[in-house]
Amino acid sequence: MTHPSPVPTFSPQAGPADFFRGLALLGRAWGLIFRSPRLLGMSALCALVTLVALGVLFGLLWVYAPQLLGEMWTLPTAWYGRILWYLVLALLFVILLVVGANIVVPVVLAPLQDPLSEITEELCGDFTSPPFRLGAFLRGLATSVAHTLARVFFLLLGLALLLPLNLVPVAGNILWTVLGTLWTMFWLAGEHLAAPMTRHLYPFAEVRRAMGQRWLLCLGFGAGVYLLLWVPLLNTFFLPVAVVGGTLLYRGLRAVGSVPPPPSALGK
Repeated sequence: MTHPSPVPTFSPQAGPADFFRGLALLGRAWGLIFRSPRLLGMSALCALVTLVALGVLFGLLWVYAPQLLGEMWTLPTAWYGRILWYLVLALLFVILLVVGANIVVPVVLAPLQDPLSEITEELCGDFTSPPFRLGAFLRGLATSVAHTLARVFFLLLGLALLLPLNLVPVAGNILWTVLGTLWTMFWLAGEHLAAPMTRHLYPFAEVRRAMGQRWLLCLGFGAGVYLLLWVPLLNTFFLPVAVVGGTLLYRGLRAVGSVPPPPSALGK
């Protein structure tokens, strides 16, 4: 049975519907993974590693998140103050788990991200994975890890710039969590859009331009990946789905002209 091309169809012009088109990329990524034995096999391996990493991270935050919040805001004695404190603790736990997952898991699974993205592009058509060469593989592995660490740095930098909001009890804590969540969602889109673009030798300025031009599309995709982390069992697949979805986002933006042809194809 022949399946239609997985490349998403975006409107040439940005608009409010972009958010939902970005969100829908997760469903498209899931469908592609389950139609491709190669993607499914690699995703299952990623899921196993992710399950262990998320379990360890959850346990550490369960123990240490209350201590971290206690350093910034002592647990009140009044009942209404305690309710607010535990609400802020829950929000803090959520964002720290997401941030932690997007630091630990991508670094651990960095060697598998480019192969996942390349298989996805092959299924999209007009792309052939380069032949395996040990030297190229090792250089690609080092580059992938280095770029992942660099992108994690920007995630932490954005959250650090928002950190002074916590000096304002309650309102500042909640505002930091909300803004931090939005920043994390947008960063998630950039993380997984930048991966295939880096592989094709686009400069980071081109990634920024594309995200600025179609920011609602990227925010919708990032929100979907963020929410996926909170679905039991499915959250172990969040990185493969994000990698496949980010590659589909890249190909969709290329198809609609929001991203130019890759420098690698032009011999640059």
